[in-house]
Amino acid sequence: MQLLQPSEVGKVFVEGGVIAYPTEAVYGLGCDPDNLSAIQKLLDIKQRPWQKGLILVASDYQQLKPYIDEAQLTEEQLAFAFSKWPGPYTFVMPIKAGVSKLLCGEFDSIAVRISAHPVVRALCDSVNKPFVSSSANLAGQNPAMSASEIEQTFSADVNALVLGELGAQRQPSTIIDARSGKVLRNGQ
Repeated sequence: MQLLQPSEVGKVFVEGGVIAYPTEAVYGLGCDPDNLSAIQKLLDIKQRPWQKGLILVASDYQQLKPYIDEAQLTEEQLAFAFSKWPGPYTFVMPIKAGVSKLLCGEFDSIAVRISAHPVVRALCDSVNKPFVSSSANLAGQNPAMSASEIEQTFSADVNALVLGELGAQRQPSTIIDARSGKVLRNGQ
């Protein structure tokens, strides 16, 4: 497993690798959302069923537009999401036709977040697109909270560990359904 700065991850990303990186609250595992073999590798590493779907994390909304069907959202619904971003809020939004089921699982929507975390933002900016973001843990276990936990659990499976510090959040992001406004998970 390579140790990389956020700006050095592009090659791993393009080659279909899976990275571990610090987020607002826990370490995450990520990959290119358009590389199906990378997504499957991430799911296999986590032992996570594809049906659950995954989150996309971005540094700005433009990076998410290829995955979201904005026509199914009102200006008010989008404005509400924008009022929370960047920050620890994940919104479940309608998915654009043709987006892989490996990303959205058995749903007609996808979970997306615009992060305020400097490492996550630098990662997304380095490749100018979102990353798949899933907590760095095996299914049913607690997420990794340190680089040493990443190395112990994932050194044989993850291509790179991105250097940086965890954010100050102590809970995972709040998840909100963008269409109904309903809070699906309260992380605050």
